[in-house]
Amino acid sequence: MNKPEFVYVTYIDTTPDKVWQALTNGEFTRQYWGGRSITSDWQVGSTVKHLKPDGSLDWAGEVLEADPPRRLSYTFDPSGEMSGQKSEQTAQPQAEKPSRVTFEIEEYMGKVRLTLTHDRFEPGSKVLQGISVGWPAILSSLKSLLEKGEPLFPDWS
Repeated sequence: MNKPEFVYVTYIDTTPDKVWQALTNGEFTRQYWGGRSITSDWQVGSTVKHLKPDGSLDWAGEVLEADPPRRLSYTFDPSGEMSGQKSEQTAQPQAEKPSRVTFEIEEYMGKVRLTLTHDRFEPGSKVLQGISVGWPAILSSLKSLLEKGEPLFPDWS
């Protein structure tokens, strides 16, 4: 049986370098992710933290691959256990195993094709249900910010 996965493709009128920066720079992510920021040094094996506006942990992960500006992959652990911290809002008694997020950034006809694959979910995953709504909104907001200078959902949470 195949494990469920989520794939989202969008085209952005920008450069691969700007998309890379948008995905990896905490100050930039804060602009399109409803005040949340991603922090890491983006070295393989390093921790990735997704922080809420108040600085508390939303989720954590581990960098699996970082090939600027072409490919970025990390684990996604909503329990926050990867970083040794737990988020009260996301920690659950029977937390799911970490899933995997992979971004592929490719030039396409003078634009960028950004492909997000989020996979390695457990059958019946509640995380899959949540990210299926979240990722399209987040990536649409990122696209709007890069193309128009304003995120689509500045206060999205």
